[in-house]
Amino acid sequence: MEDNKKPKQGQINIELDQDIAQGIYSNLAIINHSQSEFVVDFVSIMPGVPKSKVKSRIVLTPQHAKRFLKAMHDNVSRFEKQHGEIKDYQQAAMPINFGPTGEA
Repeated sequence: MEDNKKPKQGQINIELDQDIAQGIYSNLAIINHSQSEFVVDFVSIMPGVPKSKVKSRIVLTPQHAKRFLKAMHDNVSRFEKQHGEIKDYQQAAMPINFGPTGEA
């Protein structure tokens, strides 16, 4: 690796693949947890489609989940300062069935 491309002390080099860079649309997140991890399933539910699949699953340690929560809070606050309050519209509860809940 060339000197100008080496990460500086304390920095990490993160690579973003082309297919991951496209992102995955999600309008529902289902969060479960055990004593040792948080599991976040991202789902895309479309009107008139009775069945949806989990598009992505992220598993976090409790410490990382708490840091993620703080980072999301900070980012939403900055977004609202720049663009105005995000309206939280109440939606009817949807029954979600995708097997038994597990615990690690």
